[in-house]
Amino acid sequence: QVQLVESGGGLVQAGGSVRLSCVVSGSAFSINAAGWYRQAPGKQRELVARITSAGDPNYADSVKGRATISRDNAKNTVYLQMNSLKPEDTAVYYCNLRPTDYSHLNYWGLGTQVTVSS
Repeated sequence: QVQLVESGGGLVQAGGSVRLSCVVSGSAFSINAAGWYRQAPGKQRELVARITSAGDPNYADSVKGRATISRDNAKNTVYLQMNSLKPEDTAVYYCNLRPTDYSHLNYWGLGTQVTVSS
């Protein structure tokens, strides 16, 4: 059974930073594609960043230059470092996993709240 457990959210002042972690179990993590999505109240879930099994990242335009996604295959963990946070970054952040880079199957964590105060 695939499980994703996020941590690292919280209340942050504008301009601050946050580092989110997602620990994956029950999956061959080294060949999985992973990512972070977010959903603000009243809005659709949107991509923040993705990383391939080879470690190649991809970012939403809204976070380019402020976000870094990384993975540690030895720890079955994917990270999201967000800097220069803005109030509009406030959302529930969800970890996402796909069995392979080309799979359409998605696994989701329960999410972690990030609130950015102005």
